Amino acid sequence: MLAAWSRRYPRFAIVTQNVDGLHERAGTANVVRFHGSLWELSCWQRCSASPVRWRDETVPFPSMPPLCPHCGGVARPGVVWFGEAIDPAVLEESLTATECDVCVVVGTSAVVYPAAGLADEARRRGAFAIEINPEPTEATPRFDLAIAGKAEEVLDELERLLTRS
Repeated sequence: MLAAWSRRYPRFAIVTQNVDGLHERAGTANVVRFHGSLWELSCWQRCSASPVRWRDETVPFPSMPPLCPHCGGVARPGVVWFGEAIDPAVLEESLTATECDVCVVVGTSAVVYPAAGLADEARRRGAFAIEINPEPTEATPRFDLAIAGKAEEVLDELERLLTRS
């Protein structure tokens, strides 16, 4: 459903904490990968022959951990680990996405910051904020509307309501 909305609504943006690339594989446009991607690697040693990041969708890797093809050292996934900073460019893209009319937050615990603060920022900028989760979160009271349910069911129902004649 999110992929369809991303193609239908020109200003649609999705900020995801997922690192698996499934939004892109579903055809979702304008994806901001807040915590990076498992499919991008970088040389742990930052060797001079290696690009900053390269894409590798090899499954399974020929060796574990994967190795830098330039120096033979260990490669690391292009993801943000606990305690690491969010890439400033990604943070800026995420903040730009909060300049919206409607902010829909789907399936998050709402406890990992700074991602958990994006809906609050959207509300400060005038957006109507909706939370979709099976269970309430500590952020639920801060939303304009909280819908309890499974994402696939709630999003399908929202689509039905948006497109009914």
